[in-house]
Amino acid sequence: MFVDEVEVELIAGNGGNGCTAFRREKYVAMGGPFGGDGGRGGDIIFKADTGLNTLLDLRYQKIYRAEKGSNGEGKNKDGKNAEDLIVRVPLGTVVTDKETNEIIADLVKPGQEKIIARGGRGGRGNTSLRSKSNTCPTYSENGEEGEHKFIKVELKLLADVGLVGLPSVGKSTIISCLSEARPKIASYHFTTLKPNLGVVKSRSGKTFVLADLPGLIEGASLGAGLGDKFLKHIERTKVIAHVIDMAATEGRDPYEDYVLINKELADFNEKLLEKPQIIIANKKDVESFNENIDKFKEKVKDIKIFEVSAAKNEGLQDVADYLAELIESMPNTFIEETENIEDHKEYKYEEPEKFKITRDDDGTWVISGKEIERIFKMTKFESEDDEYRFAKRLTNMGVDEELKKRGAQEGDQVRILDFYFDYRD
Repeated sequence: MFVDEVEVELIAGNGGNGCTAFRREKYVAMGGPFGGDGGRGGDIIFKADTGLNTLLDLRYQKIYRAEKGSNGEGKNKDGKNAEDLIVRVPLGTVVTDKETNEIIADLVKPGQEKIIARGGRGGRGNTSLRSKSNTCPTYSENGEEGEHKFIKVELKLLADVGLVGLPSVGKSTIISCLSEARPKIASYHFTTLKPNLGVVKSRSGKTFVLADLPGLIEGASLGAGLGDKFLKHIERTKVIAHVIDMAATEGRDPYEDYVLINKELADFNEKLLEKPQIIIANKKDVESFNENIDKFKEKVKDIKIFEVSAAKNEGLQDVADYLAELIESMPNTFIEETENIEDHKEYKYEEPEKFKITRDDDGTWVISGKEIERIFKMTKFESEDDEYRFAKRLTNMGVDEELKKRGAQEGDQVRILDFYFDYRD
């Protein structure tokens, strides 16, 4: 089964908790802090694998969860870091964050890896937290939470040449003649329901990858027919090969077919029309071919046209030889960078907002933000020292000052997540 788009939930591993412990040995006076740090949580990493050609595995496993780091222990024993979770995907996989619509990864090289969800760092034990002003802290930290993401994973086939055209123009027959690919071939529309790949060899021994894409119809860029589900695969190809029923066996005008397909390509992504194109004028064995090809050439003069009969396997080797030479002469830069996919933006790391303050209808001041919530979750609140340290960090971040500016009064309730406390000036 060919699967080229799935949605997956990722839960990276939490960091292990730091340990609060003290050195108590018979002949060691004032032993001091002795608690180890927690281990790092596991990352979730996507890795491009040449042995895969579909996202089928991801379809049946909707949640990927990395392991938690081990907790720190006494005697300064640090917790073990968790193993990273490696998810293998085909070349040409694009990973998008569903919440922000940002492209996180575009895996186009064999073995290429990308961290999609980062594991949390381990909490510090009280040995790591000692300082000149507090040589024996009685507190430690919880581990940081790992990232939790909902992502969309798309596969865009990596092929040198993409065969495009309306249904029943002969694309599947062409790829079956030129390669070992064996697509379904029949005398009705949409026999090709998934892309087919084949390796084509020229007379000179050069090879390239040819993709037979399902037939397009008017409105495909907006989702008509098989829609834009397969148009995205054309973005990866170096050359676009139009296959046209030049004998007009379906009663359509060949030139109008050519114009229609180019319009759908442009509507999907205008940059597709910047790719080199050739025209494969098929069904030369049909009587009406000669009349139509002359009219077609009068209107289309700037593109290489090959006259073939896929049914009789005539003229196709000339197409293969030309494409092999063309591809070899082209710089290999088509998939080095992430395409500028419409409505997407490339992922860039940004420092999280430290905090923001709002007010509930009942008058409670609400402090939120990734950074302050991270600090809150890593605080254990097991002793007065924990609470004092947390309050001091809020002050250093400017929370107290901002609350005062906004008119907070002595005794007002303040909330961070589900934790309530009273404001003190």
